Amino acid sequence: MSNIVISGYYGFGNAGDEAMLNAIVDSIRDIEPTANITVISGNPSETSKKHNLQAVGTFAMFPIMSALMKADLLISGGGSLLQDATSIRNTYYYLSIMSMAKMLGKKVMLYAQGIGPLYNHSTRRAVAKVLKHVDYITVRDEISKEELLSLGITNVPIQVTADAVLAMHDPDISIGENILSQYAMDLTKKRIGIAVRSWKSDTAYRSELAKALTKLKERDKVEAIFIPMSHPEDTEEAKAICALMPQSGVVLEGPFNTTELLALSGSIDVMIGIRLHALVFSSLLKKPVIGISYDPKIISFLQMIGQQAIGTMAELNGEVLYERIHELLQDTSSYTVSFNRISELEQISKTNAFIALSLLEK
Repeated sequence: MSNIVISGYYGFGNAGDEAMLNAIVDSIRDIEPTANITVISGNPSETSKKHNLQAVGTFAMFPIMSALMKADLLISGGGSLLQDATSIRNTYYYLSIMSMAKMLGKKVMLYAQGIGPLYNHSTRRAVAKVLKHVDYITVRDEISKEELLSLGITNVPIQVTADAVLAMHDPDISIGENILSQYAMDLTKKRIGIAVRSWKSDTAYRSELAKALTKLKERDKVEAIFIPMSHPEDTEEAKAICALMPQSGVVLEGPFNTTELLALSGSIDVMIGIRLHALVFSSLLKKPVIGISYDPKIISFLQMIGQQAIGTMAELNGEVLYERIHELLQDTSSYTVSFNRISELEQISKTNAFIALSLLEK
């Protein structure tokens, strides 16, 4: 029986990270049902109960050390753990966990991570120093691989796979339908899902998005449904956009768990996403997505499925957005190549777990 410790941004209520943990655990158990898994979590009791595994606190150093001593493998990931755009401190934290595992003689794998951006020279040097000693790295996009190579990491196997979330088991879509039925909307209409977030001072997109949604409601008779991936901040951003619309969209209040968010993302006809994992969730459930970029990871994912960002949070054209959504509501044939690519990426994503467990055979 394998003993595996998983480190990441878990237990803090972020939908994307919780979905990644769900996908990693499911993928490992699909191959080795009896694997003994311990997760380092900001809310260990909730993580333990939700995933039926052991969990230790993010800053509980003695329990973390104890778990690593018993472990055969540390998995770091997935997601954007090693970046200094939002937090330098978090990057050093994850590096310290990897360093601790290597000091104890354990195998370490970076699992479907998105690397960067790394702006600070000292951060880049620290990441390079630690990662040169891990055993295997899988990344979710080519940009991440290029970042690693620019750091001089050439002695460790680096493989581009796909976002860990694409290996998730499909949800029961009726869960999403049941949530939507609790809100005042016409469920017979076409539905546009919108997953927004705030980012620095980038608010220029709000008015253009509001214009596009208003036109869709008036001409195409759709329901505009805001799905918060992170509550309450995404809910507040959604309300700010609805305040600019003559006929408000429907803002789902949340918070929702991973299964609910996945089901909601499959209960719409088109998803407009700033949140990466809204785009991933809907893609997984074969719904067309339109991305508004605020970070290179959005562009990378869209490129992987054969799409381009419709604009950015700083520069968005509401008319262009409207026309693209209108087109997809009428006919999704232009999206066929992307649907096929997503199916391929689902299979590629599953290789992450096979690689992780294969390290224990060496």
